[in-house]
Amino acid sequence: MICTFFRERMICFYCWTGPALLVDVPRHTNITAEAMESLNIPKGVRRVLFRTLNTDRGLMWKAAGDMSYVGFTEDGAQWLVDNTDIKLVGIDYISVAAFDHLISAHVAFFKNADIILVEALKLDNVKTGLYMLHCLPLRLVGSEGSPIRCILIK
Repeated sequence: MICTFFRERMICFYCWTGPALLVDVPRHTNITAEAMESLNIPKGVRRVLFRTLNTDRGLMWKAAGDMSYVGFTEDGAQWLVDNTDIKLVGIDYISVAAFDHLISAHVAFFKNADIILVEALKLDNVKTGLYMLHCLPLRLVGSEGSPIRCILIK
């Protein structure tokens, strides 16, 4: 798994660990504003892991990359920033942003320096619901990202 963050900011340990909600994204879509709204994520939830069609297709287990993966669109990322209290976003493939929205979705997230992006989660055989999440990133000085070990506990 890879986490992405700005090297200019110090990230509080408590952002990396705590209650997290695992949700299933509708399988027919990228994570758009409409999809985000349909998930009905309660206010106050700070960590959300998004399981998508990527998990169903086993993309994290394939050696070759697949550019048809599911991720956030620009409007989905902006909706999350504007309408939720989420500070940690996890997703089940190598990028939180859909291929056609690589730059614009990342920019929407990065404008809010408080949001941590965790990519490449393997969420097979994990039921939706509330878990305790413990993310253990490596501290790499001068880096904008890091390998990270994430543990979910029911």
